[in-house]
Amino acid sequence: MLNRKKFTLVILAAAGFFLLTALVAPLIGSTKIDMLRVWHGESPDHEIFFYARLPRVILAALTGGALALAGVIFQALLRDALATPFTLGVQSGSALGAVLAICSGWQTIGIFPATWPAAFIGAAITIAIVISIATQSRRMSSFTLLLTGVAINAMAMAAILFLHYSAGFAQSFAIVRWLMGGIESRDYMTLTALAVGICISFSIAMKKSNQLNLLSVGEEWAATRGVNLASLMLMAYLLGSFLTASVTAFTGPIGFIGLLIPHALRLQLGADHRTLIPASFLVGGGFLILCDTVARTAMAPAEIPVGVITALIGGPFFIWLLHSRRGGLWM
Repeated sequence: MLNRKKFTLVILAAAGFFLLTALVAPLIGSTKIDMLRVWHGESPDHEIFFYARLPRVILAALTGGALALAGVIFQALLRDALATPFTLGVQSGSALGAVLAICSGWQTIGIFPATWPAAFIGAAITIAIVISIATQSRRMSSFTLLLTGVAINAMAMAAILFLHYSAGFAQSFAIVRWLMGGIESRDYMTLTALAVGICISFSIAMKKSNQLNLLSVGEEWAATRGVNLASLMLMAYLLGSFLTASVTAFTGPIGFIGLLIPHALRLQLGADHRTLIPASFLVGGGFLILCDTVARTAMAPAEIPVGVITALIGGPFFIWLLHSRRGGLWM
């Protein structure tokens, strides 16, 4: 456990990293902008800053923070350093919903682009199926959740491959582009609603951090300490799934954030979720801001899907993690 002084230093360092990336990233781009012109409302600097770059940075911060937080929750739930939102089928279910919308030719559902609600609905159905199967024995266990998630993930990915194979050229291109994951500018009302949902989820996770500490040691250990195991595991799964579905609906599946950030911080800070949760959220947000900045500037004016950048960084880390494991599910 970290003492209060070290906890404060860790959070200040994580917050400093987050704020630095969030403040600097909107200033970087293929087109140079003058901040005096921005504040005076002069075109095109004002529009570039407030309608192209700033919303994109905000979405990257929310997405990175949410995926890192979901990774912390799922790793505590399964007591596995390799647990991610993808492991439990949430991201693949969300992706299947979006791919179905693309193949069906839907442009919008209500006032939203079709992929947004379709991806969220796909994730919701996946969550319902996993919970239904995992609780058939009237006792939810992390092992049952894991096996069910892996099975659902495999079926969803098989369905995506079939739909991609059957799609026309334009639909095939749209599917590949969405599956790569990408950050794009969104309106401020949408970003506000997303931020509210993520902040509420963050607050719940912090409130349950002590119980997550007990759960990460073992189910029996947590039960003997008075933890309502079924309730906590259900809450943790729903919370992590909601965070994943919320951001995946807007960005597509972005890999490795939920694996890379929580585990790297756990190696440095320990497994106290009272520290790990806020640190992962802040560092995850800052990390994805950096990745997206690279994605939109490295080959400007062309853009690289940010999911490619995170995979290029996360892939080698994943291989190192597999190589360095020394027995057991939990490190």
